Amino acid sequence: MERRLLGKSGLSVSVLSFGAMTFGGVGMMAMVGNTQEEEAERLVNVAIDGGINLIDTADAYSNGRSEEILGHALKGKRHDVVLATKCWGRMGPGPNDIGSSRLHVVQACEASLKRLNTDYIDLYQIHAFDAMTPLQETLRALDDLVSAGKVRYIGCSNYAGWQLMKALSISDKHGYERYISHQLYYSLCGRDAETDLLPVGVDQGVGTIVWGPLAFGLLTGKFRRGKPDPEGARGSLTGAPVGGIEREKLDNITDLLAEIAETRNCSMGNVAMNYLLRKPAISTVLFGARNEEQLKDNIAAGSWTMNDDELAKLDAASEKPLPYPQSAFKSVFAERNP
Repeated sequence: MERRLLGKSGLSVSVLSFGAMTFGGVGMMAMVGNTQEEEAERLVNVAIDGGINLIDTADAYSNGRSEEILGHALKGKRHDVVLATKCWGRMGPGPNDIGSSRLHVVQACEASLKRLNTDYIDLYQIHAFDAMTPLQETLRALDDLVSAGKVRYIGCSNYAGWQLMKALSISDKHGYERYISHQLYYSLCGRDAETDLLPVGVDQGVGTIVWGPLAFGLLTGKFRRGKPDPEGARGSLTGAPVGGIEREKLDNITDLLAEIAETRNCSMGNVAMNYLLRKPAISTVLFGARNEEQLKDNIAAGSWTMNDDELAKLDAASEKPLPYPQSAFKSVFAERNP
């Protein structure tokens, strides 16, 4: 499988990465998946054998159970992977059991190390922006974790463009470790990241880790023009928590995905993920899998490259009006903003 550097760092990652959100099945995560130790170990082995070297989880996934199961699955294989996890989510009832304060970040890191049964985390990510904690406090805490040898690289997730840029500026000013990656939602059903986040990534050398490439199942072939939607489809169509898509637009996209999939002799999901790999600043596309069949099918998305004609057709089918000032950059000021 192709490897790319994660942002401006020297860290090499596979263009497809495996997410362990389905591990555990505790609480709300039971709706996502309920993979336990034996199956998790098999899936991790299949992922590694398929060329994947980045495996991602978070402390909040199944209240830490995902990390525990992943740590068990990686026994004897820890050095074969780039292990990524995240903190921010609520991990207890107390007022400091959530967010990105120094107290919570340091405590969360120590707890993740124990659950993952490892001495260090390759990529430690802040799961979301915390408006109640100064960015300088968070970044200094992360810098200290790197200095202590508990973390190798740092990244963030679900930041707005200005938040990411502000964080990078603080790191540059104070000499702190810099975010090398930003994990964000991006799919043919949701291209909002192209407005600010991907341009920041290109300009600042921050690698993009894409989550949600199949748009909560909308792009897998389950939703097709003129066919009944699968049971319980309301959540997928509204796109919670990232916003929905008009049905006619979705049908136009899936019609085209099906056409390309037939030509390429692959699944529609393969096409949807391969499309993202053609976009600037994308280092890796993250996916989950409930079983070995899904996993192997997703891995196949990294075995071919979409051509320019296919890319252009999917761009046109999924395009939406640009907000200001990007709309002006494209029209009135296009001569200096190609």
